[in-house]
Amino acid sequence: MTLLALLLLAALMLGLSAGDIWLWPTQWFTPDGQLFVGQLRLPRVLAVMAVGAALAVSGAVMQALFDNTLAEPGLLGVSNGAGVALVIAVLLGQNLMPMWLLSALAIVGALTITLLLMLFARRGRLNNARLLLIGVALGIACSAAMTWAVYFSSSLDLRQLLYWLMGGFSGIDWRQGWLMGALLPVLLWLLTRGDILNLMALGELPARQLGLGMTHWRSLLVLAIGWLVGVSVALAGVIGFVGLVVPHMLRLWGITQHRMLLPGCALAGASMLLLADVVARIALFSAELPIGVVTSSIGAPLFIWMLLRRSSGGINVR
Repeated sequence: MTLLALLLLAALMLGLSAGDIWLWPTQWFTPDGQLFVGQLRLPRVLAVMAVGAALAVSGAVMQALFDNTLAEPGLLGVSNGAGVALVIAVLLGQNLMPMWLLSALAIVGALTITLLLMLFARRGRLNNARLLLIGVALGIACSAAMTWAVYFSSSLDLRQLLYWLMGGFSGIDWRQGWLMGALLPVLLWLLTRGDILNLMALGELPARQLGLGMTHWRSLLVLAIGWLVGVSVALAGVIGFVGLVVPHMLRLWGITQHRMLLPGCALAGASMLLLADVVARIALFSAELPIGVVTSSIGAPLFIWMLLRRSSGGINVR
């Protein structure tokens, strides 16, 4: 855990320094440094850390809920559900809706997809591999709905929204501080639920015998995931694979108990997204890559590798 904290500190310093104009720590307190770092880069870096931690922890919790190490908000369509809600809001509201209402609708969209998945899991008696495929299909359907809406829209705002939904932190400043703050209480609450997730990992019958109210805790955890993913999408667009890559890599390093896994995911998720944001900022001259492109470039090969391991019995996706 100490190593993860040091990695986050190094990524934080790199995130504050990197850009078209590099500013090293010795320059942060100069007049130019105070402007660039204090007003532009610091709020962006804090947003990146909050979203990275939220997505990684959400992925770990979803994997525990679905008993499937391939579950993650982006892969199962939860992030795209939030994106569809935002697109509908822009279409109906003519870009006049306040940010708090857009954020609320993003949360509703994320919750809708998550609840649909839980409904399929309970009533459809599907194994986890089929449930994963349903989640992927829901994500594709949501993505297609967003594309159709943009294609037939003459609204420049909606076209810009689609680009934004590819994921990115450009334009983040202190005005979005309330969204960052909205992530923290739920994130901190989840970080203290490691014992609950350890009991759930034993299976439904043993957990009930030990006195755990499965329905109650499933509902609370679904609401928490929907909140974190919805606010993250409202803040930075759809960013995939963070919730898949981070928990899996920590498990490979031997961190399996949720009491340690969840804080580790928060630290590693924040670090990973900070490094991806630096790549997005400096990869192109006088332009910025969508951060979703960077995380997908990392996550897609890893996902294929995990599926190949699954075929040899190395990953539990029953």
